[in-house]
Order: sequence, then structure tokens, then C-alpha cells
Amino acid sequence: MPKGRIRVRLKSYDSRVIDACCQQILDTAIRTGAKIVGPVPLPTQRSVYAINKAPFVEKNHRDHFQICVHKRLVDIISPTDKTIDSLTHLELPAGVDVEIKM
Repeated sequence: MPKGRIRVRLKSYDSRVIDACCQQILDTAIRTGAKIVGPVPLPTQRSVYAINKAPFVEKNHRDHFQICVHKRLVDIISPTDKTIDSLTHLELPAGVDVEIKM
């Protein structure tokens, strides 16, 4: 039985997709008998871009675009071998970046 914890960090542009992934990870870990802390919502990273509408005279006419990166953190405490095996074979939707630290 491995000791320690597994820290899973998720990033996505869509908050609904990342919440669904967190729920899948929670269900898998609980089913295999591990204890869980989370999901903890981390601060959302926002990037705003201003683009000119007109090339020359109309400098004040701009379009603003925003990209939000949503983040979640899940700690799996006292994982079993079955937990690690089921997490590696978990099918998550596209568009979610998963970082796992042991």
C-alpha cells in the first residue's frame, strides 16, 4: 500500500467540464476506499485582450476578448494500489489539463 498523498490539479477553460471531471475523480477514489480532500477551487486566471477595430483613425474603437482558466485541486489521502490503477485508466473529456503529483 503506497503511503502519502496524490495531488491532482485540473485546469480548463470551461467550469462545467472541470466540475464534471472532479466528480469522476471523486467517485473513482471513494469507490476504491481512499480519503479525499477537495475539490478546492483555485483563483481563476483571466487574460483580457484589446484589439483595434479600425486600422488608422478610429483608435478608440476596440473589441475586448477575455480568456478564463479555471483551476481545481483534489488531494487523495492514503491511496491504495487499486486507487492508483483506476485513476490511471480514467477517461476524462478533452480540454482538461491534469497534473498528478505523488
